Amino acid sequence: MTIGCKLGLPNLQWYCVLARRLAQLQDEDGSGPVLATLSVPLFTHRRMFPLSGDGVKSEEEEAADGAVSYAPYSDGLDDGTRATDPDERARRRRASSKSLAAVVARLAARGRPVTCVVCSLILPSISSTLHAADPAFEVTLPGLRRPLRIRDFPSFLVDTTGTEMGKIVNDAVRELFQFMDQQGPSTQVLVNTFEGLEPAALAAMRQHLDVLAVRPVLDSSSEARIHLFDHAGAAEYMQWLGAQPETSVVYISFGSVWTYNKRQMEEIAHGLRQCGRPYLLVVRKDGRQEDVSRCLDGVVREGQGLVVEWCDQPAVLSHPSVGCFVMHCGWNSTLEAVALGVPVVAVPSMFDQPTNAFLIEEEWAGGVRGERNGEGAFAGAELARCVEMVMDGGARAVEIRERVEALKGTTREAMSSGGPAERSLRSFVMATKVTDKSCTKDTTIPPTMLESI
Repeated sequence: MTIGCKLGLPNLQWYCVLARRLAQLQDEDGSGPVLATLSVPLFTHRRMFPLSGDGVKSEEEEAADGAVSYAPYSDGLDDGTRATDPDERARRRRASSKSLAAVVARLAARGRPVTCVVCSLILPSISSTLHAADPAFEVTLPGLRRPLRIRDFPSFLVDTTGTEMGKIVNDAVRELFQFMDQQGPSTQVLVNTFEGLEPAALAAMRQHLDVLAVRPVLDSSSEARIHLFDHAGAAEYMQWLGAQPETSVVYISFGSVWTYNKRQMEEIAHGLRQCGRPYLLVVRKDGRQEDVSRCLDGVVREGQGLVVEWCDQPAVLSHPSVGCFVMHCGWNSTLEAVALGVPVVAVPSMFDQPTNAFLIEEEWAGGVRGERNGEGAFAGAELARCVEMVMDGGARAVEIRERVEALKGTTREAMSSGGPAERSLRSFVMATKVTDKSCTKDTTIPPTMLESI
């Protein structure tokens, strides 16, 4: 069987390792191995494989790393530009549908027919528009010990300004629900979490959906990870980490989407000086809204820390010198922090990040949430306050450290050979093989779900 994955950029690393894990499952029933193919937009494919000759010239070209094949498709925006108006997005959806259909046809012609498509889904929305301006409004959800406040909701669910992004998400959610209704009760939903982290939430979801928790995927081999940004200086920053005392380093990274402006960089520099602790700060080349290098000149000259353009995050979080992770709360980074037992200072901005910050602070007690000021900036004094709260050795810091160590142990059990995550993956593969023998249902991916947001 072949599993094709269509995904958006923020989820790329998780899907890469998920496909590899599926491809590595041993064939136990004699029906053949799992052949996993990841299909991503051509622009993203070029970033994944920058050394493949002169670059990928056609969406028909593929790459492979042994366990997984990679088949790019064209979304009509192969230079990486974004669709900014409804007509452009409609053209992009049509181009994506046509190109993905061609990918499926080519795979079938090579004896690798696609029997299952795994695609990234948008979380179901909660109707809260009428209360979006009321910070005291709360919603109690099954599986959560505490109610969600407005600030804890995914940003697109409380957008009362009618932004284009909010409209895109709402359209995609509606089309997703229609698609899942068409598939019926046999549809399986793979969830990027593990049983021990969210048992009550998973139990609540299973009353309505066939949910499989397939672990916070972490690959122990750095060679197996695909990086979208250059991190050629790995030897330098790993050597630097090795020279720092245990649990002394503040690691700061706001992911692959968030960008720094001059004001925010000045605040971070101020906070780092106030902390007086060694730090490793990630500032992508394409993550700078303007020239922010001068903002860091002072702290860099003082030799207090290290600034890099990108890094191997699991390797950094695994290092014993790292004592705190200041982050944006993207879900993949959140799971990496939990899996590797690192206390968190949560600085959410958009999408699901506010909800993830709520989980870190309120549900799991694995860190603290930093507050933005009236201008929307994360002030330096607030950065220093939060870092000290999780690193000063006081009662709160000890409690957080004990909690993340417990979560790390739970994660290790979920990720073990034959553990819950592997059993879920095997269940998914077996169900897909059974369905493939009798399925006649139309499984065409809805056009809106092809929209990259």
